[in-house]
Amino acid sequence: MPETNPTTGLILTGGGARAAYQVGVLKAVAKIRRDAAPWQYGNPFPVITGTSAGAINAAALATHCDDFDGAVKAMAHVWENFRAEQVYRSDALGVIRTGARWLTMMSLGWVIARWRRARLRSLLDNSPLEQLLSEMVAVQRLPEVMRSGHLHALAITASSYSSGTHVTFYDALQEFAPWNRSQRVAVRSPITVQHLLASAAIPFVFPAVPLDFDGVTEYFGDGSMRQSAPISPAVHLGARRILVIGAGRMHEPPGRRKVSGAYPNFAQIAGHALSNIFLDALAVDVERLQRINNTLSLLPPEALANTSLRPIEVLVIAPSQRLDDLAAKHVNALPTSIRALLRGIGVSGKGSDTRGAALASYLLFEQAYTRELVALGWADTMARRDEVTGFFGWERRRERRGPVPDTDFQTTELE
Repeated sequence: MPETNPTTGLILTGGGARAAYQVGVLKAVAKIRRDAAPWQYGNPFPVITGTSAGAINAAALATHCDDFDGAVKAMAHVWENFRAEQVYRSDALGVIRTGARWLTMMSLGWVIARWRRARLRSLLDNSPLEQLLSEMVAVQRLPEVMRSGHLHALAITASSYSSGTHVTFYDALQEFAPWNRSQRVAVRSPITVQHLLASAAIPFVFPAVPLDFDGVTEYFGDGSMRQSAPISPAVHLGARRILVIGAGRMHEPPGRRKVSGAYPNFAQIAGHALSNIFLDALAVDVERLQRINNTLSLLPPEALANTSLRPIEVLVIAPSQRLDDLAAKHVNALPTSIRALLRGIGVSGKGSDTRGAALASYLLFEQAYTRELVALGWADTMARRDEVTGFFGWERRRERRGPVPDTDFQTTELE
């Protein structure tokens, strides 16, 4: 028999600038709840987990979840007014000190090797992001919101370059049995800005971050790497109903996509690799969970009672459009120095030439692009409003015609 009031979890996946889409979805969820169940209040997601840029959104939401609508509004303000310089140094000097030297090392490594003090760590310097996180994420509020009952648990994932271990750092008031699998472990720890920087350190693009792990300092990068089971942390932390917000299409439309016959450049290969890191594991994990649910549905009650497995209801909301194609329209919004750097590895921003757009889609922290993603997240979720209300069990109030004013977010029209 299904639980009458299951704990609801939220999973926010990785994807760099693509995570703006998640904010649009959350805006729509907040709007749907106000329309369908205005008597409902509080945080609808007692368990929140995040990876990479999704970890930043997860922590920003969790630390202010005692005012869910206000937290979403504040996140939307940041994402809808983003500038690349808030995330990484985009001035000419900053790019020369990181990206230009990094590319030079690749082509003239024998020269750089003789310069022993040159320790090139990444393509871009993301030191501005730490300042943004200190303003956007009040990690010191986590114990307070958990003690007040607004949040059960927050989990952030990162991947250790030092040991190869994929680690879920989680904070919770309740004791949970740590879950350890091959090269995948869970560690109870207060969540800090450093954990967020580590989880969001896109490989090669941003530098690794040192974290204490089992009494030893290890260097961590993006949590999407080696993340074979992105849904698992939410389940282990008690969620029995989970909303997953992706940062890329779960399924491609039928038919063969038009491609160029030219040899792929560095940016195309890098973009393909990042898409594999950020997108593929989620689709596989959702399919695995659906198979388990189908199997459990075939078991008689007595057999189900003898297993620790329980059905997990999952709703996945992911972009209905290719974000690579959206990014291609906005490459020229990037600062001149960043455009020049990306052109050097094959990202084009001219006309219909979309080579390297996948790579750009992760780095386009510019409002022209992020606002379009927020709007897409809103539209995709509102188009599935009945699924959302059914998932949460919110009764839909009597429909009415005409626009509904909404001063907090935006005006929309009920269907």
